[in-house]
Amino acid sequence: MTTKKSLTLEEYSPKLERLIDANLNRLKEGLRVIEDVCRYIHDDTILTPQIKSLRHQLQQAYSKNRLKYRDIEGDIQKKSTKSELNRNSLDDLIIANFSRAEESSRVLEEAFKLLDISLSELFKQTRYKLYAIEKDYSHVYS
Repeated sequence: MTTKKSLTLEEYSPKLERLIDANLNRLKEGLRVIEDVCRYIHDDTILTPQIKSLRHQLQQAYSKNRLKYRDIEGDIQKKSTKSELNRNSLDDLIIANFSRAEESSRVLEEAFKLLDISLSELFKQTRYKLYAIEKDYSHVYS
């Protein structure tokens, strides 16, 4: 049995920065889809500004320095899966994007535990706010 040597934070830091960059993008993209559905399809004056505000709060976690760790060409899973390409209704679109945003929030919450506990807490709060917004959305539009 082969054992792998544990990497130090310094050794895996570039990969961690890449993980953070990808999940910040994923989170903001998911939020934007939900926000635009609320704004342009539902004309929702309650949920739209909540989502927009949440999206703007995430800016504090952004860093231009992370762009150097972005590896689009080397991404082993950039190709869409069948399920990602299959949306049969607005509900499918909304469910997929709430899930995308919530999952990314969780990844960021965990990753920032290694770098900045205050940002970890931000993403925990973001995740719970998303759960509440999803419940409100479902209550109004399902």
